[in-house]
Amino acid sequence: MSRFAPDLIADPKKSLYRIYRDTRFSEDKTPLKTNAAAVFPPRGFPRHEGAGLYFEVAPGWTWIGGGLYMPPSSTLHAIRARIASSHPRLHRIVTAPAFKKAVGELHGDQLSRVPLGYAKDHPAAHYLRFKQYLGFREFPADFATKAEFYPTLLTTFKAMVPLLRFLNDAATSESPTRLTFLTGETR
Repeated sequence: MSRFAPDLIADPKKSLYRIYRDTRFSEDKTPLKTNAAAVFPPRGFPRHEGAGLYFEVAPGWTWIGGGLYMPPSSTLHAIRARIASSHPRLHRIVTAPAFKKAVGELHGDQLSRVPLGYAKDHPAAHYLRFKQYLGFREFPADFATKAEFYPTLLTTFKAMVPLLRFLNDAATSESPTRLTFLTGETR
């Protein structure tokens, strides 16, 4: 990953999820998870913020992808502002042949209407409605044991990197507090 995504953390201590379940508030007291998962978050962001890569192997599926799952509202507003001002760039990223071949299309929860502050006929109205920006592929569980698993993982991750950079650049450049966190200075 250091070749195609040096801005992501690929450290076993930070990337791998623990095998123990948090059973404090769950009716299911089974102590161990039945899946194995890893996340590759962006450098310089607080934990579970920023767009990153993720894969999971579970008894029923193998999931490979990434993006931005549940961004804080300030980050979402910054991303929408970037999309509104440079929407052809995002459109080129998610319609690029590599992206389309690897994950198909952009996924994630969406608003039913364009958010307040944007014209409903804005050229980027479709992208402005997103609350999550995800790209992924799902396979049967046994796919993780096949020879194609690792090449598919790398191809999918490489195809996702332009989207991650777009989202993370938007989050850092539009937010003075995030910029302070990352660099120690404000603009």
